[in-house]
Amino acid sequence: SANVIFADADLEAAAAAAPGAVFANAGQDCCARSRILVQESVFDRFMELLEPAVKGVRVGDPAAEQTEMGPLISAAHRSHVASYVPGDAPVAFRGSAPEGPGFWFPPTVLAPVTGDSPAYTDEIFGPVVTVTPFADEADAVAMANDTPYGLSGSIWTGSVGRAIRVARGVEAGNLSVNSHASVRYWTPFGGFKQSGLGRELGPDALDAFTEVKNVFIATDE
Repeated sequence: SANVIFADADLEAAAAAAPGAVFANAGQDCCARSRILVQESVFDRFMELLEPAVKGVRVGDPAAEQTEMGPLISAAHRSHVASYVPGDAPVAFRGSAPEGPGFWFPPTVLAPVTGDSPAYTDEIFGPVVTVTPFADEADAVAMANDTPYGLSGSIWTGSVGRAIRVARGVEAGNLSVNSHASVRYWTPFGGFKQSGLGRELGPDALDAFTEVKNVFIATDE
């Protein structure tokens, strides 16, 4: 999912929130904001703010209260995630991960990444995030929609008007403005395109448990 950051956003807040949006559950989350799109005029400044936030992610034992990110689910999945970060990958910076037993993978930021990179086009389901610059509002919407998936996303801006316009344009079922909220039990949850059919949670979820019957009766009465 895309995390779109405009030049008029609170960049400090956006950078501080970005790691949690993609590294929660070690990125093994269908709502992970694994593509950060940043307006080009503030790209360098955002990267400066993002680096300490990523390096500050506490990776360790999931049972420990202070841990913010645990390991991946299996060795096979760790190899899959690692395949998106080959030796020539544009690694901007990384966090740390424990040594020893466990399927650990450090929080990793790839930047700048173009739209033809597998790390940009695929759902990695790991602690890897790409950062790509965009020119303007139309460019941001086009890039956010350049994916077969459409479950969630975030929009960071100081303009309510822009937030509404971009939210209308982005093809995703769950969008947050100046936050990364995705799931509330009282609101419908589901996606567009290849991110599933129907909705769960909220009043719309009742449709999934309802059989609608149409009966035609011919009568002489």
